[in-house]
Order: sequence, then structure tokens, then C-alpha cells
Amino acid sequence: MLEVADIVRLHGAAYRGQSGVSLSPAQKRALRDIAACRTPFFGGHVHQCDRCSEKVFSYHSCGNRSCPKCHQRQTDRWIEKQRRHLLGCSYFLVTFTLPSELRSLARSHPRILYGLLMKSAADALQKLANDPRFLGARIGALAVLHTWTRAMLLHPHVHMLVTGGGLCSDGSWIDPKHPRFLVPVKALSVIFRAKVCAGLKKAGLLGGLSPSLWKKKWVVHSKPAGRGEKVLDYLGRYVFRIAIANSRLESIDNGQVSFRYRDNRTQQIRHVTLPAHEFLDRFLQHVLPRGVVKVRYYGIWSPSRRTQLERARALLPACLPAAPAAPVPAPLAQSDAPARTPRRCPSCQAGVLQLVQTLPSQRSHSP
Repeated sequence: MLEVADIVRLHGAAYRGQSGVSLSPAQKRALRDIAACRTPFFGGHVHQCDRCSEKVFSYHSCGNRSCPKCHQRQTDRWIEKQRRHLLGCSYFLVTFTLPSELRSLARSHPRILYGLLMKSAADALQKLANDPRFLGARIGALAVLHTWTRAMLLHPHVHMLVTGGGLCSDGSWIDPKHPRFLVPVKALSVIFRAKVCAGLKKAGLLGGLSPSLWKKKWVVHSKPAGRGEKVLDYLGRYVFRIAIANSRLESIDNGQVSFRYRDNRTQQIRHVTLPAHEFLDRFLQHVLPRGVVKVRYYGIWSPSRRTQLERARALLPACLPAAPAAPVPAPLAQSDAPARTPRRCPSCQAGVLQLVQTLPSQRSHSP
């Protein structure tokens, strides 16, 4: 199967030569790590068959957060951890999108713009949630940054899994007045826009932007999300993954890369062919600088408000009983516990592979 690593190995050196100093340290490291993922560069192990003496080399993954081959286990563990932290209430999925006029700023100042996007969204949401006309309580929100479209174009937005209800100042829990409505999205959009404007002004990045940007409607969307589990599965795709999976790549021929994606509006499969340089351009614009956090927690889910979170957890079973837990099976007797199956030799299919050598990583010796 064709991989992003193959494209980087074929065209990465030429791309780095053309792009020069415009590449960030994180982007340079991503190119290096992806090309070397599961190669001797990161070390590994050598196993040998105890029957036919065939040697099998197993190399380590790079672990770079932009690598399409890594992090499946991390994704599964993250989703499971978040499931355990869910409160026994209803949820909403609220999405805030940065306007197209700010995408160039997001490219040149990702650390500032993405942090501002997430904080402004959370602050706007909490401001309306504090209003007793809508809720009058402190909510909990899990925010996940997402920067791409399915065609790998830059489209910064933040998805927020938000508690349907919140903790009042008197320590009680209050549910939304309507099960399918949390706060008005039109007002939310206006507040979100104003907070981004104030943040850009404070950062000295407001100059040069068209005044019409602050008059147009900004896209904010909210919808009920049930008990939150399905949204967590959806958000988990973006926490440890990058803009394209290897499975969507179709070919690379004469310096042209072809891939497919599903159009979000029509649900039709589209096919795109780009020069390798442009493909890498699209891919690398989603590689975040070191220190940019893709996941943040706000309100009663903030690490600084653990006391409020525990208070909400104690109250919620009375508000919305949790689904009955599945019966826990009796523990297996020692003799019934499944034994780990020995790894069979892929060559003779009869022998068992034994570890004979550990290969050191070359990472520490690279520039």
C-alpha cells in the first residue's frame, strides 16, 4: 500500500531544498520522522526462528504526532479514558470555525491563532451559559482543534463536547431548559467574533484585516450529542492523527500524487491529483508547532476545578441515571487464563521466533 512515507522519501529532499527556511522545525522533523518510521533509524528487534534460523527484523515506529502510521493504540486509550470521565448528563457538540480571512494568519502565527480560537470559543460559550435566561451555570467542555478539510485544505475549527447542563453557584446541577437547545448560536457567534477580535488586537495582529470581517456572520454550529460516546469516537480521530490516512492514497506517478476523499456536502467520492510539492505543502500546513495543544478542557472539566467536577459527579446520577452496567464476568481460574500465543515463523510456519538482538536507535546521532 502506498504511504505518505513513500512520497516523503521520493520527494522530501527536493521539497526541503525548494522550501528552505520557510519550513518550521516541527515540519522538518515531521518529514524526517515519517520517512524513517519503522526503519533501522528508530531501532528495533531481531527475532530468529528456532527451527529454520530465518531472521525477522521488527523496527520501531517514529511516534511523531503527524505520522499517519502511528498512534492507533494511543487513540483507543484516549477515547477509553474520556469515556470513563463522562458525566451522567446529556451533551452537545458545538463547532466554532475560523473565517477564511484569518487562514493566512493561522499559517504564519499558528501558536497564537489556534490558542486564541480555542480560548475565545470556550469563553463565549461560558459567557452565554452563565446567563440565567439560558442556563445560569458553569458547564464542562472538551475542545479538540481540527485544521483540515478532507481535501487537506486549511480550515481551522474547534469541536467542543459540552455538558448539557452545568453546576450552579449554590452547588446544584441544572439541566437545559430544552433538551435540544443549549445557548443561542447567533449570539454565540457574535461573542466569539468579538473575543477573537480583542485577542488579535492584544497580539498586535489586527492591522491589515478588512473591517468587513467584523461585520460578517461567523460560523458556529450546535447540535445535541446524546450521552457523548459517539462524539468522543469522532473527536478521537483528530487527537492523534493528521490530515490524510495512507488508505486514501491512490498513486504516485511522474511526480504527481493522487488521493481520494468523500465530499462532505454530496457524500460523493472525489479524486484529486497534485504535484508532489503541492501535496507536501497541503500536508505540512497541518503539522503544528511544538507546544500547540490540540486538546483542552474548560469549565468544570478544567484541571483547576476538580472539586466542582466531583460535586457534579455526585449530583448527576439523580438528574440522569447512568445506563445499567454490564455484568462483570467471574475471573478466570489460573488454568483457564489464555496463554500468550508464541509468534510463529513467517517462513517455515513451524518454528517459533526468539529475540536474538536489540537494534539501537540512530535518532540521538542525527542533526
